[in-house]
Amino acid sequence: MSNNCYPSGKVANILDHEYNMSHKRRGRALIFNNKYFEQQQLPTREGTDVDSKSLGKILQQLGFNVKEYTDLTSRAIIRKLNKVGSRDHSECDCILIAILSHGKMGSIQAKDTDYPLESILSPFKPERCSTLAGKPKLFIIQACQGDHKDPGHYLLEPCCTAGDNESFMSYRIPLHADFLIAFSTIPGYCSWRNTVEGSWFIKSLCEELSACGTTRDILTLLTFVAQRVAFNYESFHPIDVSLHQKKQITCTMSTLTRILYFRDNGEADNE
Repeated sequence: MSNNCYPSGKVANILDHEYNMSHKRRGRALIFNNKYFEQQQLPTREGTDVDSKSLGKILQQLGFNVKEYTDLTSRAIIRKLNKVGSRDHSECDCILIAILSHGKMGSIQAKDTDYPLESILSPFKPERCSTLAGKPKLFIIQACQGDHKDPGHYLLEPCCTAGDNESFMSYRIPLHADFLIAFSTIPGYCSWRNTVEGSWFIKSLCEELSACGTTRDILTLLTFVAQRVAFNYESFHPIDVSLHQKKQITCTMSTLTRILYFRDNGEADNE
């Protein structure tokens, strides 16, 4: 297989260690919130409206133009994503898509049926959305990836620890570069949600974004989100031992090629 590279136009400074987050607009953030489902075996997702409201508020504070969509069908969700992917994002830093729903490994549940995770990602790949090429494409997935429950493990540790001139060039990028998918749980496992306070993952994510959203890079921030979920939460179902005292750990899949900070960048995207 040949490894020859060919010029593809002026795109970004290959020497930059951080993404350019100083465009005119931060970008769009779409929240797809599914609470009710046509399939009777799928329970209502009580508490998800808390997640959607909290996430929308903090994303607006970070400069995103937030749009929330509630209880859409799979076709409507994919249509919305394709429409946004076809728009001009030249003046935007990035794109963010949040999915709040039921799910299983590789697919997400819409109001009527499930749809593959790949259908969320594909509208934003560079061959379909050239104005987001080389920019961060962020996906937040609050959904189960299976039915397994994590029983946790007791860890013993000591109480005390010891110790104290820009040059631009053209270059080719992989089709799957610059994506980040933050899953609420690892493959094969369920994701927990409080019916009053919302899901463990979204609550922890909003808390971290509120406290450190402009000072920590996104991967470091998501590490601390994982810490909050892992250490601060445990299920409480004493009458059902199969659901009692269970734990959860988040999972991040990243093909980011630079460090990402949500530093202040001026006006929000209000299109």
